[in-house]
Amino acid sequence: MRSHALLEDLKWRGLLYQHTENVGELLSGGTASGYIGFDPTAPSLHIGSLLVIMLLVRLQRYGHRPVALAGGGTGLIGDPSGKGSERPLADAETVARNTEAIRRQLERFLDFGGANAAILVNNAEWLVELRAVDFMRDVGKHFTVNYMLQKDSVQGRMEAGISYTEFSYMLLQAYDFLELRRRYDVRLQMGGSDQWGNITAGIELIRRAAGLDAHAITAPLVTTAAGTKFGKTEGGAVWLDASLTSPYKFYQFLVNVDDRDVGRYLRFFTLLSQEEIEALDRETETSPELRSAQRALASEVTRIVHGDAALAAAREVSGLLFGGADPLSLSRDALHALQNEIPVFTLEPNAERTELTTHDILDAVCTGSEALFKSKGEMRRMLQQGGVYLNGRRLGPEREKLRDEDILAGEFVLVRKGARTYGLVKVR
Repeated sequence: MRSHALLEDLKWRGLLYQHTENVGELLSGGTASGYIGFDPTAPSLHIGSLLVIMLLVRLQRYGHRPVALAGGGTGLIGDPSGKGSERPLADAETVARNTEAIRRQLERFLDFGGANAAILVNNAEWLVELRAVDFMRDVGKHFTVNYMLQKDSVQGRMEAGISYTEFSYMLLQAYDFLELRRRYDVRLQMGGSDQWGNITAGIELIRRAAGLDAHAITAPLVTTAAGTKFGKTEGGAVWLDASLTSPYKFYQFLVNVDDRDVGRYLRFFTLLSQEEIEALDRETETSPELRSAQRALASEVTRIVHGDAALAAAREVSGLLFGGADPLSLSRDALHALQNEIPVFTLEPNAERTELTTHDILDAVCTGSEALFKSKGEMRRMLQQGGVYLNGRRLGPEREKLRDEDILAGEFVLVRKGARTYGLVKVR
């Protein structure tokens, strides 16, 4: 097998788990098209999906054509790979809505212009209209039950039970590969290592039904050094959709990865060079307290997923909440991002109020289910003790007139109780 720069890069990054024998010949013979499928089982992809998204990104950077397949058809069935029990079937409307959301996400990562422009397709185009009898004759006849029973996705479910619906999923994915081979000359399918059985079923179908060749590359599944699944937190999955996981929380998740994991994740999820990553590895060994590698990981991945503006705001919010940054330095974007991370209070209009005072602001944070103070008595005691701050400035018990410069971005006032408890008051 002739080597190829992409394979060497994937190998160095620890991303080459399995591959077919002559895939290097394919990649060395000019522009090749490779695809990865994404099932719309949720309204967003999660950070674990980023591993295979980056496979497509790297494929394109090495001069090949990436094809992203949204599973509008297979999403109606559900992939049994890695699942211990039957998943509930999603209705067509939910699948269509999730497919559209995933399509928008994938468009952020790939270049859809130029010589090797990416392609985005939905397998509902051919699966929804597929007739059952034709499918059984044209696809099912090429696979024995014994062949299908040998696949890990099926074997892992034999004891718990697997429906015919999920049992047949590998045939639908195999048919996807055949259709893409015919329509777009896609000769390579990539995915996580749990997809090897489904991918090789597609290679077999292409060989039997069309007499053509096809190839596979899989990457390892991502785990933590502690052996847990990557991307899971106490609050649930870490999503790529900013409305489900804010850029700040996304950034913080990555800043807090274990020293034992950060080197692998830099290789998996960033486009940093070997030299840059190895330099960060050395810093982790010599000065782990600086967390240089974690900050680089969080910055690079947040930029890739959410863009420069969201990254800048996430850094500012992190600097405020964990680094003691001056609230007066916060940008408007950071203040708006901060609303998603701390309690927000609204100062209600009052016709009798001629001017705003610090006590008006403090009264606002004493109300509601997320009140910073249990009572106004507690607030007064903390004022006496010097434990209350307005935009970083310590307040005394006296009532002070609020100045124009006290209203951040013409809209907000930041209150801090003690060292780490914050509330944001909207005043206009």
